[in-house]
Amino acid sequence: MTQVKPMRADARRNYGRLLEAAAEAFAAQGEGASLDDIAKRAGVGSGTLYRHFPTRQALLEAAYVDRVEALAARADELGEELPPGEALVAWLNELCAGTLQVRGMKALLGSAVTDGGVAAVSCGTRVRDAATRLVGAAQREGTLRADVEPVEVLRLAHGVSTAAELANGDGDCIRRYVSLLTEGLRAGR
Repeated sequence: MTQVKPMRADARRNYGRLLEAAAEAFAAQGEGASLDDIAKRAGVGSGTLYRHFPTRQALLEAAYVDRVEALAARADELGEELPPGEALVAWLNELCAGTLQVRGMKALLGSAVTDGGVAAVSCGTRVRDAATRLVGAAQREGTLRADVEPVEVLRLAHGVSTAAELANGDGDCIRRYVSLLTEGLRAGR
């Protein structure tokens, strides 16, 4: 069994500065923000950035892991507070709004629902698991078509976020698009 060596104090500081700089850069410029600029903003060299985060995807995931964890936890809260079909709709609204409020989140969550390629492992798993729980509950309740897969719902939600972004992304627009989406997924159609 290999033992993980704790990070040195300077490495921990660099890691924290990189995450802070990345979150700021992704929020301002989206997921395409320059990694070299992020390293400079954090006061480290590009090699340090790549040592901590070998890919852009790894950096995106690390920068937004707390937000993704909160979205996944919110699915569970809504599942306890509301009937299953309503919980799914409420969560999809929050998921879509969250992906538009924080630039870079849409790309991160989009990668979690693609076939092939490298998905954001931990973030993608948390969101897929949350969707699986909500979709399954709505299907057992009979309010969601039985042939709908959770990953399909997430892909469609990603599409809703993109459509809302094209229409200036306000909350009313998101609610309308999620409503259109979920009406089409209702059981008995």
